[in-house]
Amino acid sequence: MERSQNPIKTVLGRTKKIIPKMRFSGNDFEQWQKDATKKLNELLGLPLCHCDDLFKVDFEKKHTDFKEIRFTFQSEEGYFVPCHLLVPNGAVAPLPVVICLQGHSTGMHISLARAKFPGDENSINGGDRDFAIGAIKKGFCALTIEQRAMGECGSAENGSPACHVSTMANLLIGRTTIGERVWDIMRSIDVLEKYFPQIDKDNIICLGNSGGGTATFYAACLEKRIKTAIPSCAFASFDDSIAAMYHCTCNFIPKIRTYFDMGDLAGLIAPRNLIIVSGKEDSIFPINSAKEQFEIAKELYMQTSGKCVHVIGEEGHRFYYDAAWNAFEKITIEEQSL
Repeated sequence: MERSQNPIKTVLGRTKKIIPKMRFSGNDFEQWQKDATKKLNELLGLPLCHCDDLFKVDFEKKHTDFKEIRFTFQSEEGYFVPCHLLVPNGAVAPLPVVICLQGHSTGMHISLARAKFPGDENSINGGDRDFAIGAIKKGFCALTIEQRAMGECGSAENGSPACHVSTMANLLIGRTTIGERVWDIMRSIDVLEKYFPQIDKDNIICLGNSGGGTATFYAACLEKRIKTAIPSCAFASFDDSIAAMYHCTCNFIPKIRTYFDMGDLAGLIAPRNLIIVSGKEDSIFPINSAKEQFEIAKELYMQTSGKCVHVIGEEGHRFYYDAAWNAFEKITIEEQSL
Protein backbone atom coordinates (compact mmCIF):
# COMPACT_ATOMS: atom_id res chain seq x y z
CA MET A 1 0.00 0.00 0.00
CA GLU A 2 1.35 3.43 -0.97
CA ARG A 3 2.13 5.67 1.98
CA SER A 4 0.95 9.28 1.67
CA GLN A 5 0.77 12.36 3.84
CA ASN A 6 -1.19 14.26 1.19
CA PRO A 7 -4.87 14.36 2.26
CA ILE A 8 -6.11 15.59 -1.13
CA LYS A 9 -4.34 12.77 -2.95
CA THR A 10 -5.73 10.31 -0.42
CA VAL A 11 -9.35 11.39 -0.74
CA LEU A 12 -9.20 11.57 -4.54
CA GLY A 13 -7.77 8.08 -4.64
CA ARG A 14 -10.63 6.90 -2.45
CA THR A 15 -13.22 8.76 -4.54
CA LYS A 16 -12.09 7.26 -7.84
CA LYS A 17 -12.68 3.75 -6.49
CA ILE A 18 -16.36 4.43 -5.81
CA ILE A 19 -18.92 3.04 -8.25
CA PRO A 20 -22.09 5.16 -7.88
CA LYS A 21 -24.69 3.23 -5.93
CA MET A 22 -27.57 4.45 -8.10
CA ARG A 23 -25.98 4.06 -11.53
CA PHE A 24 -28.56 2.63 -13.94
CA SER A 25 -28.05 -1.14 -14.17
CA GLY A 26 -30.06 -1.85 -17.30
CA ASN A 27 -33.35 -2.85 -15.72
CA ASP A 28 -36.52 -0.69 -15.51
CA PHE A 29 -35.45 2.80 -16.64
CA GLU A 30 -38.64 4.58 -15.57
CA GLN A 31 -38.42 3.07 -12.08
CA TRP A 32 -34.74 4.04 -11.91
CA GLN A 33 -35.69 7.63 -12.78
CA LYS A 34 -38.28 7.68 -9.99
CA ASP A 35 -35.85 6.28 -7.43
CA ALA A 36 -33.00 8.52 -8.55
CA THR A 37 -35.21 11.62 -8.51
CA LYS A 38 -36.25 10.85 -4.94
CA LYS A 39 -32.62 10.44 -3.90
CA LEU A 40 -31.48 13.65 -5.64
CA ASN A 41 -34.26 15.64 -3.95
CA GLU A 42 -33.11 14.22 -0.62
CA LEU A 43 -29.45 15.11 -1.28
CA LEU A 44 -30.35 18.67 -2.30
CA GLY A 45 -32.60 19.17 0.73
CA LEU A 46 -35.74 19.50 -1.38
CA PRO A 47 -38.58 20.20 -1.53
CA LEU A 48 -38.71 23.43 0.47
CA CYS A 49 -42.00 24.68 1.89
CA HIS A 50 -44.53 26.21 -0.50
CA CYS A 51 -45.84 29.68 0.28
CA ASP A 52 -47.83 32.52 -1.26
CA ASP A 53 -45.79 34.00 -4.12
CA LEU A 54 -46.59 37.63 -3.13
CA PHE A 55 -45.87 38.57 -6.75
CA LYS A 56 -45.09 42.27 -7.28
CA VAL A 57 -44.24 44.22 -10.44
CA ASP A 58 -41.63 46.89 -9.71
CA PHE A 59 -41.70 48.53 -13.15
CA GLU A 60 -42.40 48.03 -16.84
CA LYS A 61 -40.32 49.66 -19.56
CA LYS A 62 -40.49 49.79 -23.36
CA HIS A 63 -37.27 49.26 -25.30
CA THR A 64 -36.62 49.28 -29.05
CA ASP A 65 -36.84 45.49 -29.38
CA PHE A 66 -38.67 44.35 -26.27
CA LYS A 67 -40.77 45.17 -23.25
CA GLU A 68 -39.09 44.71 -19.87
CA ILE A 69 -40.97 43.74 -16.72
CA ARG A 70 -39.10 43.85 -13.43
CA PHE A 71 -40.76 41.85 -10.65
CA THR A 72 -40.14 39.96 -7.43
CA PHE A 73 -41.81 36.91 -5.93
CA GLN A 74 -41.56 34.97 -2.68
CA SER A 75 -40.10 31.51 -3.30
CA GLU A 76 -40.14 30.41 0.33
CA GLU A 77 -41.38 32.28 3.39
CA GLY A 78 -39.38 35.47 3.81
CA TYR A 79 -37.16 35.09 0.73
CA PHE A 80 -37.87 37.13 -2.42
CA VAL A 81 -36.37 36.54 -5.86
CA PRO A 82 -35.62 39.51 -8.17
CA CYS A 83 -36.37 38.89 -11.86
CA HIS A 84 -36.64 40.62 -15.23
CA LEU A 85 -38.87 39.30 -18.01
CA LEU A 86 -38.19 40.50 -21.55
CA VAL A 87 -40.92 40.08 -24.18
CA PRO A 88 -40.09 40.77 -27.85
CA ASN A 89 -42.03 43.63 -29.44
CA GLY A 90 -44.55 42.62 -32.08
CA ALA A 91 -44.20 38.87 -31.52
CA VAL A 92 -47.28 36.66 -31.51
CA ALA A 93 -47.85 34.99 -28.15
CA PRO A 94 -47.43 32.47 -26.69
CA LEU A 95 -43.65 32.42 -27.08
CA PRO A 96 -40.90 30.11 -25.86
CA VAL A 97 -39.17 31.47 -22.77
CA VAL A 98 -35.50 31.14 -21.88
CA ILE A 99 -34.63 31.13 -18.18
CA CYS A 100 -31.20 32.82 -18.03
CA LEU A 101 -28.77 31.97 -15.23
CA GLN A 102 -25.43 33.67 -14.76
CA GLY A 103 -22.56 31.96 -12.98
CA HIS A 104 -20.22 33.51 -10.42
CA SER A 105 -20.46 37.01 -11.80
CA THR A 106 -21.75 40.31 -10.46
CA GLY A 107 -25.32 39.29 -11.25
CA MET A 108 -28.21 38.85 -13.64
CA HIS A 109 -27.62 42.26 -15.23
CA ILE A 110 -24.88 40.51 -17.24
CA SER A 111 -27.66 38.56 -19.01
CA LEU A 112 -29.26 41.91 -19.85
CA ALA A 113 -25.93 43.27 -21.22
CA ARG A 114 -25.89 46.03 -18.59
CA ALA A 115 -22.54 46.73 -16.99
CA LYS A 116 -22.73 47.84 -13.35
CA PHE A 117 -19.30 47.04 -11.95
CA PRO A 118 -15.69 47.11 -13.19
CA GLY A 119 -15.03 44.11 -15.41
CA ASP A 120 -18.66 43.63 -16.42
CA GLU A 121 -18.03 44.72 -20.01
CA ASN A 122 -15.42 42.02 -20.46
CA SER A 123 -17.72 39.42 -18.92
CA ILE A 124 -20.52 40.38 -21.31
CA ASN A 125 -18.48 40.75 -24.49
CA GLY A 126 -15.86 38.09 -23.84
CA GLY A 127 -18.08 35.05 -23.60
CA ASP A 128 -21.58 35.48 -25.07
CA ARG A 129 -22.96 35.94 -21.54
CA ASP A 130 -25.74 38.36 -22.52
CA PHE A 131 -28.15 35.43 -22.46
CA ALA A 132 -31.40 37.42 -22.33
CA ILE A 133 -30.47 39.62 -25.27
CA GLY A 134 -29.47 36.50 -27.18
CA ALA A 135 -32.88 34.96 -26.51
CA ILE A 136 -34.65 38.12 -27.70
CA LYS A 137 -32.67 37.92 -30.95
CA LYS A 138 -34.15 34.45 -31.44
CA GLY A 139 -37.66 35.84 -30.95
CA PHE A 140 -38.09 34.25 -27.52
CA CYS A 141 -39.04 35.71 -24.16
CA ALA A 142 -36.24 35.81 -21.61
CA LEU A 143 -36.41 35.56 -17.83
CA THR A 144 -33.41 36.58 -15.74
CA ILE A 145 -33.27 35.30 -12.17
CA GLU A 146 -30.91 36.61 -9.52
CA GLN A 147 -29.50 33.46 -7.99
CA ARG A 148 -29.05 33.19 -4.26
CA ALA A 149 -25.81 34.70 -2.97
CA MET A 150 -25.12 36.39 -6.30
CA GLY A 151 -25.69 39.89 -7.69
CA GLU A 152 -28.42 41.75 -5.80
CA CYS A 153 -28.60 38.75 -3.48
CA GLY A 154 -24.84 38.70 -2.90
CA SER A 155 -22.44 41.52 -2.02
CA ALA A 156 -24.14 44.92 -2.28
CA GLU A 157 -20.81 46.79 -2.36
CA ASN A 158 -19.18 45.30 -5.43
CA GLY A 159 -21.60 42.70 -6.72
CA SER A 160 -19.26 39.81 -5.99
CA PRO A 161 -20.78 36.43 -5.09
CA ALA A 162 -21.28 35.75 -1.39
CA CYS A 163 -21.83 31.99 -1.41
CA HIS A 164 -19.54 30.69 1.30
CA VAL A 165 -21.21 31.57 4.60
CA SER A 166 -24.78 30.86 3.49
CA THR A 167 -23.71 27.58 1.90
CA MET A 168 -21.88 26.35 4.98
CA ALA A 169 -24.75 27.42 7.25
CA ASN A 170 -27.14 25.50 5.01
CA LEU A 171 -25.08 22.34 5.32
CA LEU A 172 -25.51 22.47 9.09
CA ILE A 173 -29.28 22.07 8.68
CA GLY A 174 -29.36 19.63 5.75
CA ARG A 175 -29.88 22.20 2.99
CA THR A 176 -27.76 23.11 -0.03
CA THR A 177 -27.31 26.30 -2.01
CA ILE A 178 -27.81 24.38 -5.27
CA GLY A 179 -31.10 23.06 -3.87
CA GLU A 180 -32.22 26.59 -3.01
CA ARG A 181 -31.35 27.85 -6.50
CA VAL A 182 -33.20 24.95 -8.10
CA TRP A 183 -36.23 25.69 -5.91
CA ASP A 184 -36.20 29.34 -7.02
CA ILE A 185 -36.14 28.22 -10.68
CA MET A 186 -39.05 25.86 -10.11
CA ARG A 187 -41.05 28.56 -8.35
CA SER A 188 -40.24 31.04 -11.12
CA ILE A 189 -41.92 28.68 -13.57
CA ASP A 190 -45.01 28.69 -11.32
CA VAL A 191 -44.98 32.49 -11.52
CA LEU A 192 -44.53 32.52 -15.31
CA GLU A 193 -47.47 30.19 -15.75
CA LYS A 194 -49.68 32.15 -13.36
CA TYR A 195 -49.03 35.75 -14.40
CA PHE A 196 -47.60 35.82 -17.93
CA PRO A 197 -49.82 34.51 -20.75
CA GLN A 198 -47.13 35.70 -23.18
CA ILE A 199 -45.06 32.59 -22.52
CA ASP A 200 -45.55 29.11 -23.99
CA LYS A 201 -45.56 26.91 -20.90
CA ASP A 202 -44.84 23.88 -23.09
CA ASN A 203 -41.63 25.38 -24.43
CA ILE A 204 -39.50 26.41 -21.47
CA ILE A 205 -35.74 26.50 -22.00
CA CYS A 206 -33.22 26.81 -19.17
CA LEU A 207 -29.73 28.07 -19.96
CA GLY A 208 -26.67 29.10 -17.97
CA ASN A 209 -22.89 29.10 -17.86
CA SER A 210 -20.61 27.85 -15.07
CA GLY A 211 -22.56 28.20 -11.80
CA GLY A 212 -25.59 29.06 -13.94
CA GLY A 213 -24.98 25.89 -15.94
CA THR A 214 -24.85 23.92 -12.70
CA ALA A 215 -28.21 25.34 -11.61
CA THR A 216 -29.60 24.67 -15.10
CA PHE A 217 -28.48 21.04 -14.96
CA TYR A 218 -29.91 20.23 -11.53
CA ALA A 219 -33.13 22.14 -12.20
CA ALA A 220 -33.67 20.15 -15.38
CA CYS A 221 -33.04 16.92 -13.47
CA LEU A 222 -35.99 17.68 -11.18
CA GLU A 223 -38.28 20.06 -13.08
CA LYS A 224 -40.15 18.29 -15.87
CA ARG A 225 -41.62 21.56 -17.18
CA ILE A 226 -38.17 22.44 -18.54
CA LYS A 227 -38.36 21.16 -22.11
CA THR A 228 -34.76 21.97 -23.08
CA ALA A 229 -31.72 22.34 -20.81
CA ILE A 230 -28.53 24.03 -22.04
CA PRO A 231 -25.92 23.80 -19.24
CA SER A 232 -22.61 25.37 -20.30
CA CYS A 233 -19.16 24.74 -18.80
CA ALA A 234 -20.64 22.88 -15.83
CA PHE A 235 -20.46 19.22 -16.85
CA ALA A 236 -17.64 16.77 -16.04
CA SER A 237 -16.94 13.97 -13.61
CA PHE A 238 -17.04 15.06 -9.98
CA ASP A 239 -13.64 13.36 -9.63
CA ASP A 240 -11.97 15.51 -12.27
CA SER A 241 -13.66 18.82 -11.49
CA ILE A 242 -15.54 19.59 -8.28
CA ALA A 243 -13.43 17.20 -6.15
CA ALA A 244 -10.10 17.82 -7.87
CA MET A 245 -9.59 21.57 -7.54
CA TYR A 246 -10.86 24.75 -5.91
CA HIS A 247 -14.54 25.45 -6.58
CA CYS A 248 -17.00 27.68 -4.78
CA THR A 249 -18.64 25.91 -1.84
CA CYS A 250 -22.05 26.29 -3.49
CA ASN A 251 -21.10 23.47 -5.89
CA PHE A 252 -20.92 20.84 -3.16
CA ILE A 253 -23.68 18.38 -2.30
CA PRO A 254 -22.90 16.02 0.59
CA LYS A 255 -22.68 12.33 -0.39
CA ILE A 256 -23.71 12.88 -4.02
CA ARG A 257 -20.63 11.14 -5.47
CA THR A 258 -21.52 7.94 -3.60
CA TYR A 259 -24.79 7.77 -5.54
CA PHE A 260 -24.19 9.47 -8.92
CA ASP A 261 -21.72 11.01 -11.28
CA MET A 262 -22.88 13.80 -13.59
CA GLY A 263 -23.42 11.50 -16.55
CA ASP A 264 -25.75 9.38 -14.41
CA LEU A 265 -27.78 12.43 -13.39
CA ALA A 266 -28.26 13.41 -17.04
CA GLY A 267 -30.54 10.39 -17.30
CA LEU A 268 -33.07 12.21 -15.11
CA ILE A 269 -33.52 14.81 -17.85
CA ALA A 270 -34.37 12.23 -20.53
CA PRO A 271 -36.41 12.25 -22.74
CA ARG A 272 -36.37 16.05 -22.60
CA ASN A 273 -33.75 17.84 -24.70
CA LEU A 274 -30.26 18.20 -23.24
CA ILE A 275 -27.59 20.32 -24.95
CA ILE A 276 -24.34 20.09 -23.00
CA VAL A 277 -21.91 22.89 -23.88
CA SER A 278 -18.19 22.57 -23.12
CA GLY A 279 -15.07 24.58 -23.85
CA LYS A 280 -12.12 22.68 -25.30
CA GLU A 281 -9.75 24.69 -23.09
CA ASP A 282 -11.94 24.84 -19.96
CA SER A 283 -9.55 24.27 -17.07
CA ILE A 284 -12.15 23.63 -14.35
CA PHE A 285 -14.53 21.33 -16.26
CA PRO A 286 -11.93 19.39 -18.29
CA ILE A 287 -12.98 18.43 -21.79
CA ASN A 288 -11.86 14.78 -21.66
CA SER A 289 -13.89 14.27 -18.50
CA ALA A 290 -16.87 16.03 -20.07
CA LYS A 291 -16.65 13.70 -23.07
CA GLU A 292 -16.45 10.65 -20.80
CA GLN A 293 -19.55 11.71 -18.84
CA PHE A 294 -21.40 12.55 -22.05
CA GLU A 295 -20.96 8.93 -23.17
CA ILE A 296 -22.74 7.82 -19.97
CA ALA A 297 -25.50 10.36 -20.61
CA LYS A 298 -25.85 9.24 -24.22
CA GLU A 299 -26.26 5.60 -23.18
CA LEU A 300 -29.04 6.60 -20.79
CA TYR A 301 -30.77 8.67 -23.46
CA MET A 302 -30.85 5.56 -25.66
CA GLN A 303 -33.44 4.23 -23.23
CA THR A 304 -35.78 6.95 -24.55
CA SER A 305 -36.55 8.88 -27.72
CA GLY A 306 -34.95 12.05 -26.29
CA LYS A 307 -32.19 14.19 -27.78
CA CYS A 308 -28.86 14.61 -26.01
CA VAL A 309 -26.00 16.41 -27.77
CA HIS A 310 -22.55 17.67 -26.82
CA VAL A 311 -21.41 21.02 -28.20
CA ILE A 312 -17.71 21.82 -27.87
CA GLY A 313 -16.40 25.37 -28.28
CA GLU A 314 -12.81 26.12 -29.25
CA GLU A 315 -11.98 28.27 -26.23
CA GLY A 316 -12.29 28.04 -22.45
CA HIS A 317 -14.80 28.65 -19.68
CA ARG A 318 -17.48 30.67 -21.48
CA PHE A 319 -20.76 30.31 -23.38
CA TYR A 320 -20.82 29.59 -27.12
CA TYR A 321 -23.91 31.31 -28.50
CA ASP A 322 -23.78 30.22 -32.14
CA ALA A 323 -22.88 26.59 -31.46
CA ALA A 324 -25.46 26.16 -28.68
CA TRP A 325 -28.34 27.76 -30.55
CA ASN A 326 -27.44 25.93 -33.78
CA ALA A 327 -27.76 22.67 -31.86
CA PHE A 328 -31.11 23.81 -30.43
CA GLU A 329 -32.43 24.71 -33.88
CA LYS A 330 -31.33 21.37 -35.30
CA ILE A 331 -33.21 19.52 -32.55
CA THR A 332 -36.29 21.72 -33.15
CA ILE A 333 -36.25 20.94 -36.88
CA GLU A 334 -35.95 17.21 -36.14
CA GLU A 335 -38.88 17.38 -33.73
CA GLN A 336 -41.03 19.21 -36.26
CA SER A 337 -40.28 16.62 -38.93
CA LEU A 338 -41.59 13.74 -36.82
